[in-house]
Amino acid sequence: MGNEFLVPAKILSGAGVIGELGEYIQGKGGKALLVTDQFMVQLGNAAKVTAALDKAHIAYAIYAGANSEPTDIMVAEGVALYREEGCDFIIALGGGSPIDAAKAIGFMAESPGKISDYLHKTIQTPVPYLAAIPTTAGTGSEATKFTIITDTKKNVKMLLAGPSILPALAVVDPDFTLTAPPQVTAATGIDALTHAIEAYTSRKAQPLSDTFALAAIKKIHRNLPVCFQDGKNEAARLQMAIGAHEAGIAFNNASVTLVHGMSRPIGALFHIAHGISNAVLLPACLAFASSGNTARFAQIGWVMGVADEHSPDGEAATAMVLEVERLCRELEIPPLAQLGVKKDEFFAQLDKMADDALDSGSPANTFRIPTKEQIIEIYKQLW
Repeated sequence: MGNEFLVPAKILSGAGVIGELGEYIQGKGGKALLVTDQFMVQLGNAAKVTAALDKAHIAYAIYAGANSEPTDIMVAEGVALYREEGCDFIIALGGGSPIDAAKAIGFMAESPGKISDYLHKTIQTPVPYLAAIPTTAGTGSEATKFTIITDTKKNVKMLLAGPSILPALAVVDPDFTLTAPPQVTAATGIDALTHAIEAYTSRKAQPLSDTFALAAIKKIHRNLPVCFQDGKNEAARLQMAIGAHEAGIAFNNASVTLVHGMSRPIGALFHIAHGISNAVLLPACLAFASSGNTARFAQIGWVMGVADEHSPDGEAATAMVLEVERLCRELEIPPLAQLGVKKDEFFAQLDKMADDALDSGSPANTFRIPTKEQIIEIYKQLW
């Protein structure tokens, strides 16, 4: 059976390329809905996009309500505005939240029912043209067929997927990331590193996804600490933007594994930012998973420079896990106790979180597939 490999139809990358946006979306529709958040408006990033649209004489409306990780309510608001304004294509600007919201708005604008109806279904509905412009080097959402939307009634983060919601155009302009503060740089950067590591160690990995995953790991490992310490370092920001995009391409085709499966319930129940919940889990999850896939974890250790080809796989895999743990400390990733999560409330949710993690399907992509009891034990290790 062959390996399918999906990437955006076009990728525009480089410093300042947002000025060329109009050339690439000319003729894609009569009026765009720009999906973003208030922070992007206040920073002036939205104005960079609308300036490019004005220059190309492209009409637009703005939905700036994607101000947190997206929910079914935000999607419904965006769809309503899309229809009221007579829009026929979409531009997403921001971190993973606006881009994920834009994907969901696009397919729900063309689909009946509620968004929760599409959980565990492959989304194939033809959707409006979508251009995605990331402002963080993190989620890789501009390169994926996935969107994560919170079902506010069930308090569950739904992983929705299908080839039709893969953006048609990805605009990777590192200039947008220069405004990201250190904490955001760390959280989104660890998210990108997690994507690359999980893609490389997934049961669904394939040769092309491996190429992108290892390239991303190398770039992110080298440049994330630099960006954290010096956010204005343009060379490092460019490498991080490309690395995060490569990681997005990698996990779009190889999927994610245990970390993301366990991360989503923490985010849904305790409203912890996705990148931070990944980072909190990362060392414990990698320690668990590495024993079932030592050769691949060893390869990552070699790419990171903490082991070489003469090191036994077990030693190299252990060195890799310890290096990720060290990197999280360097990036000042806080433990759950410092994120406002109370231990008794967390432990009261262990059963639900484990069920939700398994239900997402992601842990099953891990070579060492965890049981519910093992997932609960990993959650307990966070304290």
